[in-house]
This record gives sequence, C-alpha cells and structure tokens, in this order.
Amino acid sequence: MIPAPFEYQRAGSVDDALRLLEEGGEDAKLLAGGHSLLPLMKLRLAAPTLLVDIGRLRDLSYVRDGGDSLAIGALTRHRDVETDPLVREHAPILAHVAGQVGDPQVRHRGTIGGSIAHGDPASDLPAAALALGASFKAVGPGGERSIPAADFFRGFLETALQPGEILTEIVVPKATGAGWSFQKFNRRAQDWAIVGVAAVRNGSTGIGLVNMGSTPLRARAVEEALAGGASAEEAAA
Repeated sequence: MIPAPFEYQRAGSVDDALRLLEEGGEDAKLLAGGHSLLPLMKLRLAAPTLLVDIGRLRDLSYVRDGGDSLAIGALTRHRDVETDPLVREHAPILAHVAGQVGDPQVRHRGTIGGSIAHGDPASDLPAAALALGASFKAVGPGGERSIPAADFFRGFLETALQPGEILTEIVVPKATGAGWSFQKFNRRAQDWAIVGVAAVRNGSTGIGLVNMGSTPLRARAVEEALAGGASAEEAAA
C-alpha cells in the first residue's frame, strides 16, 4: 500500500529536531532507521503529517563506558551494538540480541533507540533492556529525564515518551561475567518471534518476555520465585 501524504524535514541537531517536533505538533513523528515506522505508514496504521529525520545525527551514535554502566546512543545501529567490544564484554546478551534482529540490511540501518521507542511487544531488544534493568534518557521541552525500562512500556506501541520528547540514550548496568540466555521461537529465520525470553543472572535475576502481552513484559513472578530460592523448573512452573 501507499502511505498517506506527509512532509519531510531533516534535523541537523537534537535541538533542531525538538523545534521541528514542536512545530509539527502531535502529528509529527521521528524517523531514525525507519524499519519500525515505515511499515506502519505503508499500511496506514500510522499517518504522521510530518517526518523529522534524525538518522544522520552522529552525535547520538556511540557506546561509552560510564563506570558501572554502559551509555549507548539511541541512534547506534544494531550491527554496531552487536560488534562493539564494550557491549560484548559488559552486556553480552545485548550484543547477542542485536545480532538476532531482522537480517543484515535491517541491522545495518535500524537503531537501538528506534526499536526501544517503538515499543513493539514482538521486538527482541526491549526484552533484553528489561532483563538488564536498563534505563532510558529522554530530552524534551521540559529538559532531560531518565525513565526506567520497567516503567517505559505503557501499552501496545505506547511508551512513556511525551509528545515532543526524543529518546537519546540507553543506560545499561554492566553485567560482566553474568549468566544469560536469549531464546525465541519463530517459524522461519528472521521472522518476528512468536514468543521469546531474555534472562540475565547477575546476583539477582532479570527476565524479559517477547510477544507475551500487549507490551514488552518482565516475568516478575519468575524473578521473585528465583529470588526466594526456587529452582529454575519451579520458577518456570
């Protein structure tokens, strides 16, 4: 299908993007890699009147060592998350999950921030962020704020981001040497997961679920059971 008509503006900076979003109002949407938004536009499930392209803001593409955490710019491509040595050392599940997203073309264009901000319950990276206890930095007209991953996903394709806000950074607590696993079931390679789970054991256990509800979910009952001394089999039951 063909998207509804829209205007297009390319932002030169975060401040420029914030200005364009304010001018565009509620019907303005951000465009990063485009692999989440454009399919919805083609089906007319989304019909923004203005697209603000932030895909070329290279100052939002980075991985930095923040001491006890990693700071990952929202426009960091999936492939860069997958191959970054800091991510591989301190958050290996995140590197692994990024390598499971779509196909090579998608991983070289799609961004971690776009995947998180889209809030699709069938997406892999939100589950990994939940399991790791990540938080997200957003910038808007009211300044900057930090949103825990556990409070970020509000409804189907709905997040805690306010109108006019931009997700700028993912902050991931280091899980160096932690036990972890990511499993998903799909019918064909590169399909969306029918179901999936991301688990991290780093003192306590964090578990994120893929496509198990209207939002990316934490398996809190399983986490609590494990914290209480239950075996993996007992917690799963």
